[in-house]
Amino acid sequence: MDITGNTILLTGGNAGIGQALAVALQAEGNKVIITGRREDTLRATAEAHPGIEWRVLDMADAASVAAFGARIVEEFPALNVVINNAGIMIAEDLTADPVDLSVPEATIATNLLGPIRLTAALLPHLRRQKDATVITVSSGLAFVPLTATPTYNATKAAIHSWSQSLRHQLRETSVGVIEIAPPAVATDLMPGHAQNPNSMPLDAFISETVALLKANPKGPEICVERVGFLRGAEARGDYAQVFSLLNDGRH
Repeated sequence: MDITGNTILLTGGNAGIGQALAVALQAEGNKVIITGRREDTLRATAEAHPGIEWRVLDMADAASVAAFGARIVEEFPALNVVINNAGIMIAEDLTADPVDLSVPEATIATNLLGPIRLTAALLPHLRRQKDATVITVSSGLAFVPLTATPTYNATKAAIHSWSQSLRHQLRETSVGVIEIAPPAVATDLMPGHAQNPNSMPLDAFISETVALLKANPKGPEICVERVGFLRGAEARGDYAQVFSLLNDGRH
């Protein structure tokens, strides 16, 4: 993906990583359309950054995603990049009796089915573009899970695997596939993340991510240095130690 001159649809662009990435990509000379479930935060983002467009979209609503995909390409025929960023991260207690299934079901609908549905809706249009890109956002937790958020980790591991398959299937088309795998970033994705000293500052994450996109326009993975601790654990042979450190606070 060339870092400039694109028309980009970015889901979950009203807060956190999505909002900051939308602003950064607009500054690089791209037309950016953000989506989210809350009209007030979308409108506020657009008003603070003139030129950014916004549309309400619930990624967990299958019918809405399909209809949105058909509508957005008519409204923005130059659309050539989709960034599947929207996601939720909620702690779960799997020892509860009974286990609350509403959390895993909502997480799978938003984090996994949402990107699959939206990408499927947009692919016929993207394949007609001279140069197009599907960007997925996974997580360092796709590679070493945080056991407090089991379904979140599982959806991100699935997105990583799905991105690899999608990339291979589209290898003879004009559509590239890039995966961004963030570490813990100081946002409000989960309570305490923004205040956690171990979270990467948001501005530093965005700056490094944009620099990596410039340096690696075809990806396939965009991993800031800090996520290497999780991403490379299995290859380094210290997976068990990293798992224990992440979940028990010890080696």
